Amino acid sequence: MIKLINDDYKNVDLNIPNSIIVIDPPFNIGYHYANYKDRKKEKDYFKELADLIRNRPAVVIHYPESLHKLSIELGYALTRVVSWVYNSNTGKQHRDIAFYMIKPDFRKVKQPYKNPNDKRIKERIKNGCGGGRLYDWWNINQVKNVSKKNITHPCVMPIEVMKNIIGILPSGMTIIDCFMGVNTTGIACKILDRDYIGIEIDKQYYDEAIERTKNYG
Repeated sequence: MIKLINDDYKNVDLNIPNSIIVIDPPFNIGYHYANYKDRKKEKDYFKELADLIRNRPAVVIHYPESLHKLSIELGYALTRVVSWVYNSNTGKQHRDIAFYMIKPDFRKVKQPYKNPNDKRIKERIKNGCGGGRLYDWWNINQVKNVSKKNITHPCVMPIEVMKNIIGILPSGMTIIDCFMGVNTTGIACKILDRDYIGIEIDKQYYDEAIERTKNYG
């Protein structure tokens, strides 16, 4: 079930049983979105994020210092963190992926063995093992030159990052993305056959999300 909604998430009932919020929210740093002003008072910004995920399972992608501030606002610490690193021409070279009130299982997503010539690894490969467990350090390039792909959103997430996140979450949970953008999270859920609800306030991004999702299966 993939459901896309064009609205402010505050107008949507998020009390869905067995669900988890997975968000890559606006970072409140003055990004140039089509119809959203990415600059609120810091106190208001972190209060809104905290109110959205408080006392429920959630995954939040953000800069490390912002996740510290969010945890302070929540009044409790995260359960686990993953670092997503990338080579860019900006001062920021990585973001963190914080898991709140839920424990990811890194065994559920495989990655190529680091030492395939090791005798033990060769034996595992011979016996059909598809790779080793995922680590908590992901070196994945950002999505660049998105305009060439007919996408106007300024900061599209890599599908590989979202597939990793969704893949290590417990099975059977509905994924809710309150800042859907052009729906990379929903595409990852579609690929992995997970129930998903995406919410996007901007009509332009919502329309692009509809078309983009259709192109994946």
